[in-house]
Amino acid sequence: MALPAFMKDKLRIPVVGAPLFIISHPPLVLAQCKAGVVGSFPALNARPEAQLDEWLAEITEELRNHDEKNPDQPAAPFAVNQIVHKSNTRLEHDLKMCEKYKVPIVISSLGALPEVNQAIHSYGGIVLHDIINIRHAHSAINKGADGLIAVAAGAGGHAGPLSPFALVQEIREWFDGPLLLSGSIATGRAVLATEAMGADLAYIGSPFIATNEARAADDYKSMIVESDAKDIVYSNLFTGVHGNYLKPSIEKAGMDPDNLPESDPSKMNFGGDKSKAWKDIWGCGQGIGAIKEIAGAGALVDRLAMEYAAAKLELCER
Repeated sequence: MALPAFMKDKLRIPVVGAPLFIISHPPLVLAQCKAGVVGSFPALNARPEAQLDEWLAEITEELRNHDEKNPDQPAAPFAVNQIVHKSNTRLEHDLKMCEKYKVPIVISSLGALPEVNQAIHSYGGIVLHDIINIRHAHSAINKGADGLIAVAAGAGGHAGPLSPFALVQEIREWFDGPLLLSGSIATGRAVLATEAMGADLAYIGSPFIATNEARAADDYKSMIVESDAKDIVYSNLFTGVHGNYLKPSIEKAGMDPDNLPESDPSKMNFGGDKSKAWKDIWGCGQGIGAIKEIAGAGALVDRLAMEYAAAKLELCER
């Protein structure tokens, strides 16, 4: 279960900030990396596509400057999420931008292509592929991915139905490479539990939505603080792929969250005619009961680090 040195040696705690569609942008990524966790964003968040060049230039330059000024506390690396699905007409362009800036980590989603892995490997980057079942996990590794992101039940946005215990233990029967786990992780104690289960890193998304740096609507952030696990709805209506969403946002859009129709998975999309995921229908994971306030991303990482250390000490004392 070895992580690349450039990840292991620069992380304050074993956490990767998940790429948040629409929400993640350079201010959030930079705050995450400077606080000591991997920051990430979806390439598709940079619109028009020319903006991706600008974002990558800003992030790489700012992190380089940070490391020069703080040699004893270098920033964590960053990651770019690529949607590897036929609906993404920008993939070729966005991969070229990753090659230009030598993005250290690429997170591939919704499809595994050897060409994507080869492009990132050409300059020494690594590819982590997110999966919701063992079939997808085998396919990703067979096609050249370096690591896996197990997206378990309870994760925000697109999520699988399997328990994290079941998913991790079955992956570890045959794969000893980098493994990240996603699903309701919102405390330092949960980060430690992730390691105890056999994963290397916790993959955290929803808590970072309710941060000052996140590019999310104020009502979205407030709704997260005011909600808990009972307010999460699992549906494939909005994109064709099952995901977890905030019940109050569905109600606000004029729909009954308890009686949502099924969508045709073959017609996957990232927005409907009226209410769009993730603009109007807000994704969120089941772990949000731990989120009590809107704060800076650095303050969130501070809390996670403190809880992580306390949980580890408590466990050792037992």
